[in-house]
Amino acid sequence: MKLFQQLLVAGASLSLVAPIGVQAADINLEDMNSYSRSTKSKRFNKNFSKIQTNDWIFQSIEKLTSSHSCDVSIPNRSITRYEAASIINACLKDVAEVTPSEMRLINEFSTELAALNTRLDSPEVELSNYEAGGFSDTTTLSGSAVFAIGAVDGADKVDTSDTETVQTLYTYTMDLNTSFTGDDNLYVRLRTGANGSALGQKPAVYHPDRYSGTTDLLAVDKIWYQFPVGESITAWVGPKIENYYMYAASPSIYKPASQKAFKLGSASAAFGASTAAGVGFKYEFGEGWAVGSNVVSKGARGSSDGFLTDEDVYKWDTMVAYTKDQYHLSLTLSQQYNGWNSYSYYATTAATTLFAGNDGKNKPNAQAWATRAYWRPQESGTVVPEVSVGFDNISVTGNGSNFSEASSYFIGLGWNDIVRPDDSIGLAFGQPLKPTEMGEGSTPTLDPSMWEAYYSFLLNDSVRIIPAVFGGNDVLADSEDDIFGAMVTAKFKF
Repeated sequence: MKLFQQLLVAGASLSLVAPIGVQAADINLEDMNSYSRSTKSKRFNKNFSKIQTNDWIFQSIEKLTSSHSCDVSIPNRSITRYEAASIINACLKDVAEVTPSEMRLINEFSTELAALNTRLDSPEVELSNYEAGGFSDTTTLSGSAVFAIGAVDGADKVDTSDTETVQTLYTYTMDLNTSFTGDDNLYVRLRTGANGSALGQKPAVYHPDRYSGTTDLLAVDKIWYQFPVGESITAWVGPKIENYYMYAASPSIYKPASQKAFKLGSASAAFGASTAAGVGFKYEFGEGWAVGSNVVSKGARGSSDGFLTDEDVYKWDTMVAYTKDQYHLSLTLSQQYNGWNSYSYYATTAATTLFAGNDGKNKPNAQAWATRAYWRPQESGTVVPEVSVGFDNISVTGNGSNFSEASSYFIGLGWNDIVRPDDSIGLAFGQPLKPTEMGEGSTPTLDPSMWEAYYSFLLNDSVRIIPAVFGGNDVLADSEDDIFGAMVTAKFKF
């Protein structure tokens, strides 16, 4: 039955193009942008996000316009999803048979193509809500499954409960997006999963897609509401969210394959997160400038401490960012209260003593600064890589340790479309959190490091395979805590 439904959706997505294409010549990209921002576009239920020039979608659209000699001018800049859908519609209006790559584009933009159909009042076809890619006019469902298999040499050194045997991991995720006005979004993520212990223990290895909830129990993993306030402000509020979903901009373009430590260009001093109740906003000034501030509170949900009380364990992050198509710079202040300890996830044993209270009752507060930058070339497929860098510093008060500061850093490189279209090569190196300021007579004894290297390629339009190797030196307590591992991940998207 599910296979029949998937085939039905694929066929219905293709049928979206032809009736819209009759009027494609009259479509104005700026008009579509205005339409997507209006409250009339009730079928528009994805974020009005930008598609960058090095994204596979942008490059596939360029190939589409070239192969069909479309009378459409593609802007020399990032484009919106509605601009992309309009171009796809215009190019495929008279095409009797599409290629797998073109079908992938149609499936990717089925919701926007359906909304275009409604906007243009095309009488030729009236698709059901299910055929348009969702449960109703305002809700869409997408999802993924992730399989991984691997082993870690040295896993038993950093955690005596782990072994060096070959182990597996899986996660299954369903993403639900609902829009009520065309500009807002209610996001719900349902997830379950399970993994061998060695694939989910920091700092040995923590797979980026590992599920940290109850094993094999499908549950609400994330839920929040995002909405605009005027023309320049985006706001978030939700009972299950993390700080980094509410930042002014994404601070890194490096995508980790085996080590979540490299997510957001971070070894977690400032960007370490935990799912809890949160609220935040970002303000976009224009010309690439944006500022955002958000707070996530454990006391607001799951305890009786309450939201932002003296006893609440919470994290307050504020970012100032400048982002262009090719580069980004940002500075983030992270203030962490009453023992918020997510920055301990990738830290040496010496650094974790930062989190201990000095009397068993009082919990320390911390303040961290994070600097981030990235740059990418105008064209992919060259030997010139995209580069992401980051540095974090954290200071702690109210702890029982003889030091009060620690730092971490990160460097990530990426090459896209090197061997075949839509593939990528990644290489990252970083330092886990380690003490930098210690008491009299004490000196840091470890020089910890972590790294990973991977190749990611599409097996078909929906399945990506990612073999990776990774390792590290002095990652926990002493110079014997060295690791080396290998892993293969398969990602299925639907």
